[in-house]
Amino acid sequence: MEENKKKSLEIDIIGIVKRVLTEWKLLLKFVGVSAVVGVVIALNTPKSYTTNVLLAPEVSGAGGMLDNLSDLASMVGVNFNSNNSSIDAIYPEIYPDVIASSRFIINLFNVKVRLKDSTEKTYYNHIIEDIKVPFWSWPTIWISQLFEKDGGTSSKEIDPFCLTKEQSNVCTLFRSRVSCIVDKKTSVISISFEDNDPVVSAIMADTILSRLQQYIIQYRTKKSRIDVNYYESLFNDAKQDYENARRKYANTADASTNVVMASYQSKLEELENDMQLKYGVYQQMTKQLHVARAKLQERMPAFSVIQEASIPLKASSFPRSLMVIGYMIFGAILCALWIMYLREAVNKLKAKYKK
Repeated sequence: MEENKKKSLEIDIIGIVKRVLTEWKLLLKFVGVSAVVGVVIALNTPKSYTTNVLLAPEVSGAGGMLDNLSDLASMVGVNFNSNNSSIDAIYPEIYPDVIASSRFIINLFNVKVRLKDSTEKTYYNHIIEDIKVPFWSWPTIWISQLFEKDGGTSSKEIDPFCLTKEQSNVCTLFRSRVSCIVDKKTSVISISFEDNDPVVSAIMADTILSRLQQYIIQYRTKKSRIDVNYYESLFNDAKQDYENARRKYANTADASTNVVMASYQSKLEELENDMQLKYGVYQQMTKQLHVARAKLQERMPAFSVIQEASIPLKASSFPRSLMVIGYMIFGAILCALWIMYLREAVNKLKAKYKK
């Protein structure tokens, strides 16, 4: 039974092919029209280029052996941080959300990019001026512009709390062009950026990589930098107090070199004690400052760029030639459907309405 079904299926397919080939002129018309439509759509579909970069961040915290055990336990689904007491609130798994955030994107608006033709402009102006839109999207754009009520499209005056329609559209377009994937096992971050210009694609991928590193560094060292600034302020005050006390003691000692009065000696001893006290505080603040700077260096995350950004040589978009071939195949299928089924149905409808 199965063999008979297979044979009948083969016979039907062969029969369809033969019937379509008997009307080869109609087939050529369908394929020709489809090819023209495919060429028009292919030429109006802009090429896109994608640049990929790989980053391996340091994810270990400052908790020593406990952090290492916590990292190992997290691999098997055990969470030691029951009260959300993790050292870092920003970990590799949420880096994609950081890149997709409006504030992160807005900070990239004024990045200087260089186009393939050596033209230099900001990325915001590149999006507004150079990105080609297919003709079938024009009606949607015109309709949206009719209802456009926003003003102030300048990228120099951006309020993240209240973006204009144009700025919001640029943010949305940016999110569709950037991709950030984190390998949960190795924590390797893969960042890719797509653009119609290969040079812009490479520049933006490299910029996103460096900005993400800066963001992580700023976050992980925030507390340590505050401590360093605090101890630097105390150190400067202690140093100034010690210098003033030492200068006052030296001036008094020079003025009372030949004086043997007990009151002068008592005052000199008092100034010397005050100077020694200020010196002790100065030494303590010096040690505290060194400790704070050491902690800052310890909290500084290390990164390893596995794959750097480079200008892509080939387009990552669907090849135009295959697009035209696909439309030609679609035309041939449509012709077969017309010959086998649609033409007869249309003729029946025409005959019905004539009656």
